Amino acid sequence: MNESGDQPVPDSTTLTGPAAGRIAPPHIEPNQLDESAPVMFDVEDLNVFYGAFHAVRDFTVGIKQHEITAFIGPSGCGKSTMLRCFNRMNDLIESALVTGKLLYHGIDLYGPEVDPVEVRRRVGMVFQKPNPFPKSIFDNIAFGPKINGYQGSMPELVEGSLRRAALWDEVKDKLGESAYALSGGQQQRLCIARAIATDPDVVLMDEPCSALDPIATLRIEELMQQLKRDYTIIIVTHNMQQAARVSDRTAFFNVSLNDKGQRTGYLVEFTDTVKLFTNPDEKATEDYITGRFG
Repeated sequence: MNESGDQPVPDSTTLTGPAAGRIAPPHIEPNQLDESAPVMFDVEDLNVFYGAFHAVRDFTVGIKQHEITAFIGPSGCGKSTMLRCFNRMNDLIESALVTGKLLYHGIDLYGPEVDPVEVRRRVGMVFQKPNPFPKSIFDNIAFGPKINGYQGSMPELVEGSLRRAALWDEVKDKLGESAYALSGGQQQRLCIARAIATDPDVVLMDEPCSALDPIATLRIEELMQQLKRDYTIIIVTHNMQQAARVSDRTAFFNVSLNDKGQRTGYLVEFTDTVKLFTNPDEKATEDYITGRFG
């Protein structure tokens, strides 16, 4: 235990027993999963193209409410591309085309009657690189709620959001200062607080802890466990230890190459996290989590 009282993050390269010479699978505690929980996203045969480039193929999963789902896999396998499908961020790329079925509460997320702006209000996102607005710390948090017509106490909302993102104590005396004055890790926690402030139904996280130190990372992971009581969370991470610590279910992606050397991502296995890390069905999954490739 360190001076702040936080438990240190486990070493992700510990080698044990028969796994010596390879990366040991992370230690994980079993989660009590509710198999009867409603499905938030029903995804079937989803494909993503950028022009003629087939980025992700035949993705099929069912993501349940109030769970944390992790996407893991080697670089370039389409994890972030798939994540952006859930709030239609790929619409902002002119050449992007999404085919297949993606139902949100039973509604076709890509149906002609669906407003993508409303989708992004209900499905918030935290990006890998911090992207604070060129505004004060206070206004960064208040911006979304103001647009959505929030009628409550804005100072209380801002404070609560910053507290849940483990940032309040560091910024409570400088809420009027520019968000750009914060460090990179602080900016990312600010972005998490900003996403929480709009009270979305779902929070997407694309490598949310990549800019944070181990103590702040652990706080954010603990925060995620609290947030899943109210929100559904999907996280992309290259850190298998993190996926094992925080997620209820995990999707492992791999990548194939065509004759032009183009990479197409595809889903290898999707199951509860304990099973995936301790007894995967696919050899490719076992090879990845034990460090034989990737």
